[in-house]
Amino acid sequence: MNDPGATKPAWADEPAGEAAALVRLREQIDAIDRAILAELNRRAALVEQVGRLKAGRRDLVFRAARERDLVEALLRENAGPFPSAALPAVYREILSAMRSLEARLRVAYLGPPGTSSHVAAREAFGAQVELVPVSTLADVIGAVERGQADHALLPIENTSEGVVTQALDALLECEVPLAGERWLRISYQLISRSGRREDVRRVASHPQALAQCRGWLDRNLGGVERLETSSTATAAELAAREPEVAAIVNPFLAEESGLASVASAIEDRRDNTTRFLVLGGAAPPPSGNDLTMLAYTVRKAESGALHRLLEPFSRHGVNLTSIQARPLKGAPWEYVFFLDLEGHRSEARVREAVEDAGRVANSFRVLGSFPRAREARSEGSAR
Repeated sequence: MNDPGATKPAWADEPAGEAAALVRLREQIDAIDRAILAELNRRAALVEQVGRLKAGRRDLVFRAARERDLVEALLRENAGPFPSAALPAVYREILSAMRSLEARLRVAYLGPPGTSSHVAAREAFGAQVELVPVSTLADVIGAVERGQADHALLPIENTSEGVVTQALDALLECEVPLAGERWLRISYQLISRSGRREDVRRVASHPQALAQCRGWLDRNLGGVERLETSSTATAAELAAREPEVAAIVNPFLAEESGLASVASAIEDRRDNTTRFLVLGGAAPPPSGNDLTMLAYTVRKAESGALHRLLEPFSRHGVNLTSIQARPLKGAPWEYVFFLDLEGHRSEARVREAVEDAGRVANSFRVLGSFPRAREARSEGSAR
């Protein structure tokens, strides 16, 4: 006997014709889903064949240019109504699953979990990898050098705070290939146990996060003490323990923490973005849209030395996208100049410009050539 008080299904009050039409449409959708699954498995079988041809070489599993170009081609060809904005995320996980058929990659990042490096690693490699948190920038590179990880994400610069100087210094000692880059849009939330701004007596976060929210803090919490922590995750743990502490974290960490939101989107720049280098694997071949990183030293006593260093790039038509200077260890008031240029080291014009500049430099090193990222679309945090 039917219970008159039981809840009716949602379709029970629909007109008979409309309900029948919905059933037919859902049956078609189910059939398409089964067809998608069949095609995914057909693609997976081909990937397994590719893996066998690679003879188990883990260094060839991740190819940044191949994955970038695939997504760009799909975006160009998408006629809708499936939203183009969703395609990169969908294919991130498809490609991650396909890669796992060749090898389950290990990816090192600057931890602990919840940092920008964690978010960037998930967005670059998807869910089907083993993420390995490490405690220092040197360990990010060291994990790949020691074979503890296949790849690593190294934060290199931020649109608000500039270059990550420790990362540049670490690159000078790095023998790991540069495999690609990743851009991560940075947004911040202020969280605490109560979620009330009037309860906040201290604001805790990583120094980069505090700096990227300095203006908002000055305007809204000007008299409140600011406490630097080793990571945004550590700040969240402190806020969970102490009711007078609020932490600046990314939206992912804010949701995971279980704390209440005091304010959202508190970063000073709407275009606040961090650039990461992807390390490890085989040195990438030319992709047609590459960057090359170099490091040069010049003799400071020579007049016009920096001008002579840079002139060959202009003469050969090579565009420099970045010039950064870092103190040279063991040589006070002398500097290493880090250059980013458009093009691959194997291209004739790039090779000639690099070699001509090397002839007037005191020393130089090509750090690597790698495919450029698509663009910044995601949200994360500082460390």
